[in-house]
Amino acid sequence: MKRLNGVDALMLYTETPEIHMHTLKIGVLDVSDVGGYDFDLFRAVAFPRLQAMAPLRYQLVDIPMKLHHPMWVLNDHIDFDYHVRQARVPAPGGRRELDQLIGEIASTPLDRNRPLWEMYVAEGLADDRIAIIHKVHHVLADGLASANQMAMAISADGPTGVVGMFEEPDIARTSPALLRAAARDHVGLIRKLPRLVNETATGVSRVRRRSKERGEQPDLAKNFAPPDCFINHKVTAGRRFATAPLALADVKETGKHLGVTINDMVLAMAAGALRKLLLRYDGKADAPLIAGVPISTNPSRERLAGNEFTYMTPSLAVHIEDPLERVRLASAASGIAKENNQLLGPMLLPAWMSYLPPSLAPSFFRAQARRLESASVFNLTISNVPGPRERGTIEGATVSEIYSVGPVVSGSGMNITVWSYVDQLAISVLTDDRTLDDPHEATDAMLEAFNEIRTAAGITGELRPVGSALPVAAAT
Repeated sequence: MKRLNGVDALMLYTETPEIHMHTLKIGVLDVSDVGGYDFDLFRAVAFPRLQAMAPLRYQLVDIPMKLHHPMWVLNDHIDFDYHVRQARVPAPGGRRELDQLIGEIASTPLDRNRPLWEMYVAEGLADDRIAIIHKVHHVLADGLASANQMAMAISADGPTGVVGMFEEPDIARTSPALLRAAARDHVGLIRKLPRLVNETATGVSRVRRRSKERGEQPDLAKNFAPPDCFINHKVTAGRRFATAPLALADVKETGKHLGVTINDMVLAMAAGALRKLLLRYDGKADAPLIAGVPISTNPSRERLAGNEFTYMTPSLAVHIEDPLERVRLASAASGIAKENNQLLGPMLLPAWMSYLPPSLAPSFFRAQARRLESASVFNLTISNVPGPRERGTIEGATVSEIYSVGPVVSGSGMNITVWSYVDQLAISVLTDDRTLDDPHEATDAMLEAFNEIRTAAGITGELRPVGSALPVAAAT
């Protein structure tokens, strides 16, 4: 058995009827060279790969009287008839139709009485393709752990042996045994508390001192003061989804030309895209927004489960018209946010999450989701996760594209997630059904913002085609 850590528990407690805390991983497979596709054959190929990944057999066990965070137990087998399902993409089977299906799948919560994942095999795509849609609860795996799962699942031979087993010894699943384990863990938390309080005070003092040394930053948003905008409202239960690919080489070329990182480029693209959407929906873009950007505290490529990340909150210069100035400010804001994270202590916020009260936290977050009409810390989530570096194949079928997206959170109706996969930078946008008229407005705006940056930087020539990808779906 294995206890949820504090960030795991947060992912569980913040789920409400409107806020679904699952993530989505989507792989598009070209089956034209394997003589077609058959669902029964897929099941036969997938079963040993999925069964070998122990995290997909984890199931939650509550502690009596909710005296501590739940624990994971390991089931012997996967109920394939329940977890692996057929779905169909509407005609004509393009990107828009696939994105629509994914939005519908994202709109329903996972059953907590089962291992917290579902897999859909979407048929009906054009050009002899299928899509594998993996829906996994964030309590089970963060973005990096999910990326590692995906990389292992699509490797040529799949996992070699069972991976992701618990390192902790098992305990009896009786109430007395669970309560004794909870008591031991609480004693450990109490012992750590004085040191944690001292480290927090020290970290906050370092951040404040460094902030004074930097002086005023008039074009950057102030911490914990995100402005109201069309993204921020009481989130609805329905979900809409959109994707678009870019050639990774184009993004690297542009970033190298401007002397910034891929992360900086993603933030600058998002700022440019959000500026367009703000002008369209709010009629103004006069104040910088704040992004919530997850950063991993354990980047190991062997990790398949758990949440080991914290947040940084860089400013997004949506109020700046010049694309190159947005890039410069994105790089500056990212650098400041990273420095603040190090000064505060990367493990500080995750450590405090361990003290969330299991009996009170879920009801608090449910009430917050129903009344929160504006952002309290950041306007939206923006993630940039390195995905598999080698092109995946499953029994001869090539994985041509991979997309990923995390959940929307209370008070914020949008999540932008960017994954790198071999030669692609895959953009995904998830919204509720209130934020945008069409989620492809956001992916269109991301591509337009990238082109604006390249043009302003004097980089000529057409963008490299992503030949293996489905055609881009423009907003209607």
